[in-house]
Amino acid sequence: MNSTVATTLAPPGAGLPAPELWIARVLFGLKRCLGTREGFTARFEQERTAIREMLATCDVARHGEQVLIPRLRGLEDSSRHWSIWMTLEHLRITNSIFAMVITSLAHGKVPTKKASTADVKPRADVTAEVEQAFETSCDEILAAAAAVSDLKTAARYAHPWFGPLDAAGWHALAATHMAIHRAQIAKIIAALPSKPAT
Repeated sequence: MNSTVATTLAPPGAGLPAPELWIARVLFGLKRCLGTREGFTARFEQERTAIREMLATCDVARHGEQVLIPRLRGLEDSSRHWSIWMTLEHLRITNSIFAMVITSLAHGKVPTKKASTADVKPRADVTAEVEQAFETSCDEILAAAAAVSDLKTAARYAHPWFGPLDAAGWHALAATHMAIHRAQIAKIIAALPSKPAT
């Protein structure tokens, strides 16, 4: 990450502004109450398809270019100077974690490591290999959820923003999280300068 830009951004893990976090908690709670397992799976797959289609519209040689975008709702300030590949790397990391959490909770086991948004930030030197790794991580989420007959588990694991969630909550979060970063990728593509960085 460019050091000049890095010094102007909040540190990783700083979270969201308090009013936005409160609204996010209320909205996510409503989504969980009103949504269904099938609906969250469908939303996750729709977001995955939308990301795949956006990647196809952008020259792959530019997928590694970092650009500064305005902060989106639900996005930490430290995450707004990423490339497409960095965003996919973040999704790869989080999707794999979400899949692991869903599987663990389904077996009555709560992961011992505390969840942290700072721990899931991507490296800047990501390569094209992340595109397939992202797809694999999406398959991991879908397989983990499909393997659990009842996602409303007694065991819960705390998200740093949304508190203790059962497997159904983490499944719902996966779809919501993908939507935020699909919007981020769209903003990155729109902000790419007309000529590639040299």
